[in-house]
This record gives sequence, C-alpha cells and structure tokens, in this order.
Amino acid sequence: MRPTEALARIRRYDGRLKAFVQVFDPPLFGEDDDGPTVAIKDLFDVAGVPTGGGAQVPLDPSPARHALVVERLLQGGYSAVGKTHTVELAYGGWGTNRAVGAPWNPWDAKVHRAPGGSSSGSAVAVAAGLCDAALGSDTGGSVRIPAAICGVVGLKPGRGLVSLKGVHPLSPSLDTVGTLARDVTAAARALAVISGPDGDAAVRHPFDAGHALSADVRGRRLAAIPIEGLGELHPEVAQLYMEALERLRSTGVVIDMIQPPQALETSFTPNGLLMAGEGWRIWKDRIEAHAEVMDPWIVRRFQAGRDVSDARLAQAHAERAAGQAEFHAWLSQYDGLLSPTCPIPAPPLDTIDETTSPLSRLTRAANYLDLPGISVPCGLTDEGLPVGLQILGRPRDETSVVALGAAFERVSGWNGQSPDLSGFEP
Repeated sequence: MRPTEALARIRRYDGRLKAFVQVFDPPLFGEDDDGPTVAIKDLFDVAGVPTGGGAQVPLDPSPARHALVVERLLQGGYSAVGKTHTVELAYGGWGTNRAVGAPWNPWDAKVHRAPGGSSSGSAVAVAAGLCDAALGSDTGGSVRIPAAICGVVGLKPGRGLVSLKGVHPLSPSLDTVGTLARDVTAAARALAVISGPDGDAAVRHPFDAGHALSADVRGRRLAAIPIEGLGELHPEVAQLYMEALERLRSTGVVIDMIQPPQALETSFTPNGLLMAGEGWRIWKDRIEAHAEVMDPWIVRRFQAGRDVSDARLAQAHAERAAGQAEFHAWLSQYDGLLSPTCPIPAPPLDTIDETTSPLSRLTRAANYLDLPGISVPCGLTDEGLPVGLQILGRPRDETSVVALGAAFERVSGWNGQSPDLSGFEP
C-alpha cells in the first residue's frame, strides 16, 4: 500500500488499536517512495528516534544509527511508517504491558483481548492493514505467537540468517529477528531483504524468496504431532489443526502422525532458564534502577535469573547442545514438523494469569532447538478468533518452511481474511 494510505489508516484506526508508539509522518523513505510499507518493533534502533523497548524510560533516547535490518529495508525500497508496541524488554508472550499499555487485538472490538507478545504492535498493525509488513523479534515465539492470534503470517528464521545489530537483546543465544505480514509472500520477501551477514559482505541477502515461494512441495514428507502429544488444547484449536493437516495433504505432501523424541513443551523450561539467566545479566542495572516504573511481572521474570549461577548457565548451554543434536538427527528424515502455533485463541486481557505462559508452550522449542519456523492462519473459532498452524523446518532450511507455508496458504481457505474494523473507528 502507498505510504499515504497507510498513514490515513493509522489515523483512522490506531486511536483504539494502539499498535504504534510513534508514527513517522512523513514516513522514512527508502529507495522507492511508493515501496511497501513497514512497521518496526520498538526494540529496533531507528536513528534519532527513541528506542522505548516497551518501557517508560527509553532504552536509548537517541540512537546514532539504524539497526542493520532497518537500514536494509530502507535500501530495499520499503517505507517505514512507525514504531510498534512491544512487551517491556520483549519478555512476555501475552502482549500485556503494564508500563506503557497494550495494543488491542483487532478481531474483537468489544473485548480487549490479548494481542500476543512480545511483538504485539507489529502483529496488530499488520492484521489491521496499517502496513504491508512489520519487523519483530522472536526469543521464545514472539513473532509467531502474535501472528497466530492476530491472524497473520509470522516468519522466524534460524539464528545467523539475519543480523541482530541494533536490536536490543533479551537472550543472545536465543534471539532472532523475523517478519510479519498478511501473507507468506510478503513475509518471505521482507525476510529476503533483511537477511545476510553483518556488515557489507558481498553476499547481502542469502535467502532467496522467489525460489522458496515457487518450490514444488509434492512428495515431501512431514511429521505432525498427534493431538495426544500436544498437551492441553482448546477444542477448536485441535479441530482446526486436524483440518489444516487434511488441507495440507491435498498439496501432495505426505504427513506422518508421530511424536518427536522430545515433546515440544519439554523445551519450555530450559528455554525460560536461558532467557532469565542471560536477560538478568544484560538488564540487571536497569531493573535495579527503574523497577518502580517497570511492569512488575517483567521484573519478576528477570529476577528469576538472579539465582542462575554461571555454572548452571554453562550447564544449560551444554544440555541445549545435546538436545539439539538429538532432535536435529531425528528431524533430518522429514521436511518439516507440524503443530498448532498456540494451544488457545486470544483470551480477554482481564482473564490473563501472568504466572503462566501457555501461548509459548509450543513455540519455544524452535528457539531452543534453533529451527526456522512459520505460523500461518488456519481458521477462526466460533467466536471469530484466529488460530495458527506452525511449521518448523530443519536447521537453516528456511526455504522449505516458506515453501510449505505458501503451499498450505493456497489451500487453507483463509484467503486473506481480515478483521472488521468498524468498531475501532472514532
């Protein structure tokens, strides 16, 4: 969409949606004034613009330069229309933020439902058609979770494909940068633009979106986790998941219903230990200085890392390496692994239990095991709330993840459904 159209939609709808913390009017133009529009999670530096990080006290009041991925988007012809809400310091899956407020999931104008986190505003902005694509970070599902429960596509690469330079960290061993968009094509093209090593290496964009989007998936063999191996699921999530598998079979793929050697949720606790242990070491001074104006639940999560000793953290990394080796060996016989993205649809904000993290129960494994993944919409519940299908790939095989996501999208019946925004008009 043209930048002028994006800004008009933001002015019309974002007063209630609150996807953006700052709107760029005029936009930050790249090489093409009429290129695709993009929103930037407020964890990424934009030169001269405060990086809030979801906090009352900015992480950087005036960055000297753009994050490398922002620079690449501008060079690639994208126009940046603003910075979007995030869970404070990106540490939460619900999308709540008691420090600066939470965006509104656009699929329900009457009830303030969770937008998903931590890339909450990016998902809301894309779902509401306020931009063509958005940047997010994903440490335990923070791109895929909000994508799933806001009804958009969330694409998370493996570590190393996309630079983290200029992106404020949560857990350096788990952090990745991903893209959100209304369809797989737009998400994949944005990933191609931002991918590549740090600096000005000759090979700037090693991910070939065109190749991935045109790949034939017929005959590919996929593993799908059976319902009984997924833990507690909302009944409609389970139903839509099984229907999604049948639709995907119609593309010519072969799907084996099989439980992996490690259930996805076994990664939940060790992934959380790494986040807390590494996050506390990074943000300790800030938390001790500003705890009184921070989201208290975020403070508690970081403080859990105080008791993680250096020896325990080293042991956790060794355990992770062993778990990765076992899982990667098993996954090598398949082209992908299927599950629901989230076990429940978006709940009302006032019913959320901040001591639990069910939305990330099936997503953290991708970060812990260092696998690329995508969440693609696979239907709506009877209440009209989106549900996502998660496709995980073999290490460094973003091409298959995108190919399978695009193949499913063509048969999903979703057809670019979007929420009714009439209830969000002033």
